[in-house]
Amino acid sequence: MTATEQRTVPRRDGNAAPPEHVDVLVVGAGVSGIGAAHHLRERFPERSVVLLDAQDHPGGTWWTHRYPGVRSDSDLFTYGYRFKPWRGPSIAAGGEILDYLDEVIAEDDLAPHIRYRHRVTAASWSTEDRRWTVRVTQLDTGQELELTTGFLLMCQGYYDHAQPHRPQWAGMDRFRGLVVHPQQWPQDLDLTGKRVVVIGSGSTAATIIPAIAGRAAHVTMLQRSPSYFLAPPLTHELAVTLRQLEIPEEWTHEILRRAYTAQFNELARLAHEAPDELHTFLMESMEPLLPEGFDVEKHFTPRYRPWQQRIAIVPEGDLFAALREGTASIVTDTIETFTETGIRVSSGEELEADVVVSATGFDLSVFGDVAFTVDGEEVEFPDRVTWRGLMISGIPNMAYVFGYFRHSWTLRVDLVSDLVIRLMERMQLADATMVVPTLRDEDAGMQLRPWSDPEDFNAGYVMRSQHALFKQGDREPWTHMLEHGAEMEILPKADLEDGSLVYR
Repeated sequence: MTATEQRTVPRRDGNAAPPEHVDVLVVGAGVSGIGAAHHLRERFPERSVVLLDAQDHPGGTWWTHRYPGVRSDSDLFTYGYRFKPWRGPSIAAGGEILDYLDEVIAEDDLAPHIRYRHRVTAASWSTEDRRWTVRVTQLDTGQELELTTGFLLMCQGYYDHAQPHRPQWAGMDRFRGLVVHPQQWPQDLDLTGKRVVVIGSGSTAATIIPAIAGRAAHVTMLQRSPSYFLAPPLTHELAVTLRQLEIPEEWTHEILRRAYTAQFNELARLAHEAPDELHTFLMESMEPLLPEGFDVEKHFTPRYRPWQQRIAIVPEGDLFAALREGTASIVTDTIETFTETGIRVSSGEELEADVVVSATGFDLSVFGDVAFTVDGEEVEFPDRVTWRGLMISGIPNMAYVFGYFRHSWTLRVDLVSDLVIRLMERMQLADATMVVPTLRDEDAGMQLRPWSDPEDFNAGYVMRSQHALFKQGDREPWTHMLEHGAEMEILPKADLEDGSLVYR
């Protein structure tokens, strides 16, 4: 147990000592929490900052996801932080990303501030005390603890790490093989010589299939409908050139960061303004990489517009290489039933399998399923509205970090951290101890929209969770899900004096 863990005291009972108080409490020690902690420590070195994480290691997704081939589906020059140069290939394996995060923790001396195996279960705000009381379960002992904080920063990510999305299909109970979900991959699973069916067509399926295709007897991607794919080089040719010229890594990082940002801003523009043109580009860039005569219309033509769901990245076209080599194949159909030896699809074809990988995604978790109360009243998030995608109406002194779906997640970590710091500076100048996003008179009767507009982004994991999520409005500052190209202009200039934030 570390020194910081020892300072956390049990929940108050009778005459027990009061809970430890910290200035800023960060929930989560993954990409968002580590990035936010860097910015907080850099700007406010005098303030106490503590990060709580339920895992026993930093990294969030990159620690919990251990399926074969796990890698980024964004380039690391934009997925990496702006303050920490990325020195590797553009697309990196999960282990390389963990090493990068470990370096940030070491360089910023964040280790003493992180407490592992601490799951936050409840957070209660008191206006009278101007603080949050946060209830925590210490997972290795089962003990309940409490801390208090003046500002709560939720960086726990956006999906349930413990319970992946597991559809139930007819006949699963009679299948004699093994069904696994990538989120809970058995580390001793040997696929050598096995027939494998991977259900799904998104980034996870596209990552696993080329990683196991050489060992398994055969791998079949079974998809209900196709996804869009992009096959960039593993390392950007500009990065190769700059490194050959021995350009400082800091310069290379910034140049590539700008290059990739411009590229994906252009993809976002085309997705909104010229979706047919973007569709044609994606199809034409993929077709030469597929086996001759491959049925592109059936297996690779999605039913939705480009970027209405995330574009799956397949570096160097490794998924397509497995198809060309015959070690993998694609079946586009729906599941009728599992059989004893595989899966029968609606066409009547039976796919024999020793192992079925259910790459069917995950379910969103609203702020880590933490129970929130404000002055004794339970917070019902579906009744609330976001403030610029980083605070919630009526909830004081609480911000959250939620990255981009279509750009690199971390691009928004830096932008949100900047705005939170500006907000804290504004509170400090005004000698305010409380800030609450509040609908103004002119916002009365504002049209409320779903957390994600299905016409804009309609991935399954988002649509399944809409009912549990807060809303957005029809005007600033009550909107979110903007593209990075817009937010990189809007958030740094966001007006903190427009009446939508009430300081006390």
